[in-house]
Amino acid sequence: MRSGNEPVTARSPLRLRLGLGVWGLLWALAGTVAFAWAGRTGWAIACGVLLLVVAVDVAMIVRHMRQGPRYQPGRDIPPYEPYRPGGSGRPGRWRGGPPTGRKRLR
Repeated sequence: MRSGNEPVTARSPLRLRLGLGVWGLLWALAGTVAFAWAGRTGWAIACGVLLLVVAVDVAMIVRHMRQGPRYQPGRDIPPYEPYRPGGSGRPGRWRGGPPTGRKRLR
């Protein structure tokens, strides 16, 4: 069920991405070796380039995993408010919009 706060609470499935990245590394390596052995230089180069791209991706995934779920990029960026079940579903918001400093007349 959607709660309306998916972008705020979204998480990347890093373990799945790592597994798929390693799988891609194995296939790209196998393709590079197989095509080089068969004398297909163009295909071997293509698989080698793919191997490099996937290796960089896997390195970035491992870096993100080591940073942890609460990593903040710098002092200038405040930490996000974590999801609280039963709350409004939209952290940092008040019902009816943000306060304007004026009182409403009823």
